[in-house]
Amino acid sequence: MKNNSLFIILQKMRKPFLVILITYAIAILGLTLIDGVDSEGNVYNMSIFDAFYFISYTATTIGFGETPYAFTYSQRIWVTFCIYLTVLGWFYSIGSLISLFQDKLFISELEKAKFLRQIKNLNERFIVVLDYNQITKKIILKAMEQGLRAVVIERDKSKINNLKLENFTPVVPILHTETYSVKVLEAAGLKKRNCKAIVSLFENDDLNLKITLIAKALNPNVKVAVKSTTSNHTENLKDLDAEVIVNPFSIISSEISLALWSANLFKIEKWLYGIDNLNATLPIFPKGLYIICGYGRMGKKVFEKLNEHDIDVKLIEIDKNKNMELTKDEISHLVFGNADDRELLLEVGIKEAVAIAVITDNDTTNLSILATAKKLNPNIVTIVRENDIADDFLFKNANINHIFTPSKILVNKVTNALLMPLSDKFLKLIIKKDNIWASKLVARLLKEINEKPLLLELEISENKAPQLYKYLLSKEKLTLNLLGTSLYNKELKNNVVPLLLQRENDTILLPLWEEELKIGDKILLACDSHAKNDIEYICQNIYEFYYALTGKEKQTILKGFL
Repeated sequence: MKNNSLFIILQKMRKPFLVILITYAIAILGLTLIDGVDSEGNVYNMSIFDAFYFISYTATTIGFGETPYAFTYSQRIWVTFCIYLTVLGWFYSIGSLISLFQDKLFISELEKAKFLRQIKNLNERFIVVLDYNQITKKIILKAMEQGLRAVVIERDKSKINNLKLENFTPVVPILHTETYSVKVLEAAGLKKRNCKAIVSLFENDDLNLKITLIAKALNPNVKVAVKSTTSNHTENLKDLDAEVIVNPFSIISSEISLALWSANLFKIEKWLYGIDNLNATLPIFPKGLYIICGYGRMGKKVFEKLNEHDIDVKLIEIDKNKNMELTKDEISHLVFGNADDRELLLEVGIKEAVAIAVITDNDTTNLSILATAKKLNPNIVTIVRENDIADDFLFKNANINHIFTPSKILVNKVTNALLMPLSDKFLKLIIKKDNIWASKLVARLLKEINEKPLLLELEISENKAPQLYKYLLSKEKLTLNLLGTSLYNKELKNNVVPLLLQRENDTILLPLWEEELKIGDKILLACDSHAKNDIEYICQNIYEFYYALTGKEKQTILKGFL
């Protein structure tokens, strides 16, 4: 993407420049040809330099007087004419210059030039975010908390203004563009080595697929976090090696399934996403008749999950003309009608139902249906889809049991996958476990740490853990036990629980303390703040490493530890 601002200046200011040039040339030529008189009364003709000097301060209305000698009447008549001529020329040129600075194309090119300079000078790790909204704003903020910069590409000028008003620190470079082309993504720094990921969460699946194609072609090493709304599209993205594929409807249906059959796993997931602590009350999802209002993409996913577990389900779809392919099983459960109609709700069994899931794409409709359902069955468990984060206040004050917000799920999933990849890996592995396994892990975390443990991801490499790296490089052996050592007293253990150990072709869930460490290992630990500080000191500081290893204070740097 080249900078065209200089070309626009030359194009727009060509005529004004010629006007000034011609007026000056006429004025200067006249002054050099008209005879003047010197101080002794001799005929004098001004030099080109003197004429240029005089016209320069006269045309700009500064006025230093007649030079080098007093003018004759002929010269004064000519100068009078030149004053009007040159001042009009300047007025025209200044007007053109003001018009240039108001020209949308010129302003756009200046902004592009500024953006390109910012990207060129961006040496920190960063992510590229497409489209600025409430979801991507939260992703940017969470990325900044982890020391990652963000670059934004946006089509909507009003959204660009909103971003600028946020006044992010450090500054978030932003580019306005009409299309997400190869040149645009390249200009955003996608080919730079310090570009770690690109985030594309558009509702348009085809656009997300196109961006994934371009991103992987420009930089195969960059992570792609992309939204998908259909199973077919998800498979296509997997074929393109997209690392983070987020289908909020699938996630919500999986969470409902988790809450039904493994409440403790659901609790662990909420803890990993930073939504709740491990002492939170277990979610209540009773077994019995479920009524689902709104049979779109999300409704279909929820129905599939409930059906897998032989849960009795009734489906209500408001739009009779909705174009969708239905199986015989779906048709047998589905009725069309207004879901906040009392008669219809009574007909489908609202009084016998244990739960109602209202998941249309309209928040007002969702709240209205829930209000009617609660009047007919005050004890029913309410599940709702919140479409707009701005409606948080209304939903939190509506006495709803379970609120699922696709936009928040996108934020949690994307940030966890990009910023805490081991945590995301851990979550994918434990989903396959049962409630008993999960309850034991919750009990262990509560007993050995606290209700809200911190997560720490550690990689044994020269940059991330230099002391462990150097020691292992010398063919010495270390076990995971070292990372649990207290620097206050080596005989004591810190509050740490190893969650995951990942090496080349092996992933160990809940590794034992006796597990040997190797160069390149990536470790996920749950710990408290004190333990986190100790682990970081052990990895980075030779004196603390030596104490954790031997229990002795290190006085001199030994050769083996250099």
